[in-house]
Amino acid sequence: MRPRIALPADTLAEATNVINERNAAFAPRPAIEAIVKSGGVPVIFPSVNPEDVRDYMTLFDGVCFLGGADVDPTFYGEEPFQKLGMTYLKRDLFEIELLKQSVTAGKAIMGICRGMQLINVGLGGTLYQDLSQDLHATLKHSQEAPGNMPSHHVTVDPDSRLNDIIGPRPYVNSRHHQAVKDVAPYLKVTARADDQVIEAIESINNDQILAVQWHPENIYKHFEDSRKLFKDFIDRSQVVADKTRK
Repeated sequence: MRPRIALPADTLAEATNVINERNAAFAPRPAIEAIVKSGGVPVIFPSVNPEDVRDYMTLFDGVCFLGGADVDPTFYGEEPFQKLGMTYLKRDLFEIELLKQSVTAGKAIMGICRGMQLINVGLGGTLYQDLSQDLHATLKHSQEAPGNMPSHHVTVDPDSRLNDIIGPRPYVNSRHHQAVKDVAPYLKVTARADDQVIEAIESINNDQILAVQWHPENIYKHFEDSRKLFKDFIDRSQVVADKTRK
């Protein structure tokens, strides 16, 4: 049995005259395709009442937290900075509860862009609400190059799982204006851009969590590093599936 991968959905917030598209839940097609091509079975979870998360827990083996709106800063004890982007409290509440229960249940966890930030906040870390708050952030982190092309390099900690997967100096794409600030106690930094902006985190004592600030789902077709990230996630999810579905 292939591992089942939960993809917590984004919400279509744009105004529309199509009634069934109003606040519709969706997952990005590139992420769905990356999961399928890597051997997983994607299952899209809409943002529902956090109390209902427990009913989802038997439906998946791994969860990939995806990109999207900014994480509400009140979750890490701050009020909105003037350059904060759009937030969506309902999604944050659902995903943070899903994260916490997934950690407890031993699910495999991957994070992409906002997903990495959400994981850090959900486990007790903080964010720069905008990179203008980080005086060292001098690189262009919101690229104008096509989204399926890389734009800057990152340096990976040689003593990390990420280094074992993709090596010391991957070339990545980038479109974010927030970044991890204080890292949650359960996590460690495993990659940084040349201006020291945090680009990857992973769990300290096991291989449960690996998250990156870039978008491997947009470049996996053309870049092996991104395919390796998804393969690692599916392999970790398969281990969970084999243990729980005997």
